[in-house]
Amino acid sequence: MKNFGIKEALKTLGIKASNPGVSTGQKWITTQGPMLESYSPADGKLIGKVKSCDSAAFEKVVLQAQSAFEEWRLVPAPRRGEIVRQIGVALRKYKEPLGKLVSYEMGKSYQEGLGEVQEMIDICDFAVGLSRQLNGLTMHSERPSHRMYEQYHPLGVVGIISAFNFPVAVWSWNAMIAWVCGDTCIWKPSEKAPLCGIACQNIAAEVFRKNKVPEGVSCLVNGDYKIGQLMASSERIPLVSATGSIRMGKAVAKSVSERLGRPLLELGGNNAIIISENANLDMAIRGALFGAVGTAGQRCTSTRRLIIQDKIYDEVTQRLKNAYGNLKIGNPLNQENHVGPLIDKQAVKLYQAALRKVKSEGGKFLVSGGVLKGKGYESGCYVKPAIAEVENSYQIVQEETFAPILYLIRYKDLKEAIGYQNGVKQGLSSAIMTNNLQEMEQFLAHSGSDCGIANVNIGTSGAEIGGAFGGEKETGGGRESGSDAWKVYMRRQTNTINFGNDLPLAQGIKFDI
Repeated sequence: MKNFGIKEALKTLGIKASNPGVSTGQKWITTQGPMLESYSPADGKLIGKVKSCDSAAFEKVVLQAQSAFEEWRLVPAPRRGEIVRQIGVALRKYKEPLGKLVSYEMGKSYQEGLGEVQEMIDICDFAVGLSRQLNGLTMHSERPSHRMYEQYHPLGVVGIISAFNFPVAVWSWNAMIAWVCGDTCIWKPSEKAPLCGIACQNIAAEVFRKNKVPEGVSCLVNGDYKIGQLMASSERIPLVSATGSIRMGKAVAKSVSERLGRPLLELGGNNAIIISENANLDMAIRGALFGAVGTAGQRCTSTRRLIIQDKIYDEVTQRLKNAYGNLKIGNPLNQENHVGPLIDKQAVKLYQAALRKVKSEGGKFLVSGGVLKGKGYESGCYVKPAIAEVENSYQIVQEETFAPILYLIRYKDLKEAIGYQNGVKQGLSSAIMTNNLQEMEQFLAHSGSDCGIANVNIGTSGAEIGGAFGGEKETGGGRESGSDAWKVYMRRQTNTINFGNDLPLAQGIKFDI
């Protein structure tokens, strides 16, 4: 394993001090959009600048993606899968420098950065197999000498809006599946991590160029929310997959739905772990710790709430306080550190506002938070993970704060605990820690967790790509990645073939002349 320095990683990935930000595949487009500046939350240094998209460039990209679709959809799906396989090979080649860029530009630990790239590799492998399994369904007709079946066709241009916290993986969840389905993609990365988008575009372009893939299959449009609005309102983009805040998701859903397009939403989470008196507490503490402080609490699946059985509450809180006392906070590129920075100073302000709100509503801090200052913390983005005793009904507890603040709530019986778990507007990820079979089954039953993800004896973070990812309620209801999530990227068609000599009507209707 080569030890890439950040400068070497940037050079290897084709990142320069100043970069074009709009591409139709292998070609970069000149734009008049404003310049985006990417600063690392790790040390506050400017990493690079990116020229963002404007409306004229966006129009060119959409036209190119539409044109490419006409050719790409005719390529046999297994052949499309072979090209995605080669992208997986390229990602293996660039795993270390890309993982380092993810860590440096976003602020998650280097190990988590490598894990995110591994997730991209995994979804490539999944998509390759899927390219030979885009199966339809055969049904029996009620009419003699008739055959009925369903088949799936490529949908068209897919728009992808991704968030800063997973600056590359979520794009791959969508793009790799969409590509094997025969769609073309236009990706708007987060304006807080534009260089990660350019790096991925460079990697994909290298593979596409070798395979003579049509220009426009993989498009990139860096920019702010205005570019997202153009994407959401464009009738030439039948599907828009958006990952981010609930507020953003509602705006995207409104624009896409008004034109009768398909919104695929993966929005906020307010995830809880129920810790039963029947839990293995070593596992419970480990799961809660990573869920709460991993990625500095900036995952949509981060653990926000711990719902703890009253009999073990004191033991759990003491063990949590001890564990928090051993956390190392600092530069995410230093693999000895557990917690890196928040994405930017605006995120720090939201974290501080949440701490104040906890106090004003009557919460009690067991581990105090605060902004870290001094050597190693010059970026101003490093904060202390905090733990507070609260009531589930507190307004601040009902909200998603993208920061390492963990809320503790007591419960007496499992029905009460599940009520607390479900008693928020978000419905992404949930978990129970218990060795009691009845409690497991009650949690997973139709009257149990109302989330899209429900785990037993693992935390709320760390989903595998094989399962469909997404949630209910204000999380948006969308599903990405594994299982049969591929179907949303295609259009379903029901076919009926009459191979007889008569024309019988369905339901036995007579229409004789």
